[in-house]
Amino acid sequence: MEFLNNNHVFPEVDKATEDGLLAVGGDLSPNRLLTAYQKGIFPWFEDDNTIMWWSPDPRFVLFPKDLKVSKSMKQILRNTDFVVTVNKDFNAVITACAAAKRSGQDDTWITKGMIDAYTKLHQLGYAKSIEVWLNNTLVGGLYGVDLGNGVFCGESMFAKVSNASKVGFISFIQNTNYKLIDCQVYTNHLESLGAMDISRAQFLKYLT
Repeated sequence: MEFLNNNHVFPEVDKATEDGLLAVGGDLSPNRLLTAYQKGIFPWFEDDNTIMWWSPDPRFVLFPKDLKVSKSMKQILRNTDFVVTVNKDFNAVITACAAAKRSGQDDTWITKGMIDAYTKLHQLGYAKSIEVWLNNTLVGGLYGVDLGNGVFCGESMFAKVSNASKVGFISFIQNTNYKLIDCQVYTNHLESLGAMDISRAQFLKYLT
């Protein structure tokens, strides 16, 4: 694990600790964030004063061809009143993700600094949001980073009503042509949708 200075150079990812921590410090400027994602590195921390950069091995990913949609979810997708949009309200989505209560977490990792940084990426065309609406009210969504290399790096999702985030996630995958969805770290929710672990070395090949 290394401490970053003012340049945008990261250590090689094989220098990460066993739990995936690669470096500490630096900033959340667009150039540094883009450099990080191009190398399979992402920020994850709870205090804007201590920026932590990660590159876990294994990496939790979803291949779109392996997406699992249950019979009940297929019925919901067919008969739903949900409306799914892309990039209609990025700020509302990332703010809702930050405010969402999550099991086992006392506080959000989506700090004000993170919101500002990813909003800048969105304005530059690299971060996108998926919104789920019900009766013209935002009830779910997700956001992530798209470098234009066929990989979507998912960051966070939220749901205010049952199945809203699943509808957004599934609809997004089914209506795009990504070769890989980076889920970063394991969750039961994403495993149920078909996500799996692959080695960091395998994952990095998809970024080129």
